[in-house]
Amino acid sequence: MPAGSPKAPGAPAASWLRRAAVLTGLTLALVAAAVAGLALGSVRIPPGEVVRALLPGAAPSPFRTIVVEVRLPRVLLGAVVGAGLAVVGCVLQALVRNRLADPFLLGISSGASTGAVLVLTLGIGVTTAVAMPVGAFLGALGALVLVYALASRGGGMTGTRLVLAGVTVSYILTALTTLVLVASARPEHFREALYWSLGGLGSARWDTVWLPAAVTCAALPLLFALSRPLDLMLVGEESATVLGLDVARFRAAVFVLASLITAVLVAASGAVGFIGLMVPHAARLLVGATHRALLPVSALAGAAALIVADLAARTVASPQDIPVGVLTALIGGPLFLWLMRSRTAQGAAL
Repeated sequence: MPAGSPKAPGAPAASWLRRAAVLTGLTLALVAAAVAGLALGSVRIPPGEVVRALLPGAAPSPFRTIVVEVRLPRVLLGAVVGAGLAVVGCVLQALVRNRLADPFLLGISSGASTGAVLVLTLGIGVTTAVAMPVGAFLGALGALVLVYALASRGGGMTGTRLVLAGVTVSYILTALTTLVLVASARPEHFREALYWSLGGLGSARWDTVWLPAAVTCAALPLLFALSRPLDLMLVGEESATVLGLDVARFRAAVFVLASLITAVLVAASGAVGFIGLMVPHAARLLVGATHRALLPVSALAGAAALIVADLAARTVASPQDIPVGVLTALIGGPLFLWLMRSRTAQGAAL
């Protein structure tokens, strides 16, 4: 399904004032979501106490411990993962010219799951907090190398070859993960691996948040700087080449960068689906398809959306903590179907 051009029919030509209003509104929404994420939970904390707990030099108190040591790492991880997945999804949709693409289409998530399951079943450093994220990251990197090699084999890398290679690798690694779990001598591994693969932010700690935060903060400005070549990709490979873009080299470089970001995020949070698929579509409705506006809007919307989803996941069935990936799938699936149906009814390309 082609992604269409930046000024495809149905895409609003958002004015500078509209974009500024959208960015301001989403920034305020992100701040409100973060405050709600810090204040609400099994223990409700007044917003004023939340602000006081965050001030430098605040006196030790139970509220400060809950806010700073328990909820703040989780809210920050939600913001980082949400922003990263949304922007990567937006970039991949332009890269392969397919608006159904998302960070999990290219086999990275399956590679991360395989790495995490191997760590569990082999008992490699299971007593440490970083063993599973490291295993997931290495698995995701392995999947990235395999997808890249398959897509590049026998000629230049195209969007179609990239998607086909990603889907193939994803199926193979999913089967391998299942086989390892079935053959495991300890049945509890299956439950632990299943919970991780559903996606969740409950394991967020200060010593595990810094890596995804640093990678996302460093990578997003780089992707924002690629707005113009991403716009050129939307008009077609031949047209982009005529306009001076080395399509094969650009696609390979951005694919590697996007995959590395995804690997780090999935290693920290598990597979949180639909953020990278839904948020770019919603952002296009607000500011159109031009990436200069679309990427920052997707980042803000993704961050706010995942914080709110995680807040709902840990409060709706409290004290039970629902995996946030389950909630994003339950909400994102019907929303995406509604969006696809409404866009089709309007005669617009999805």
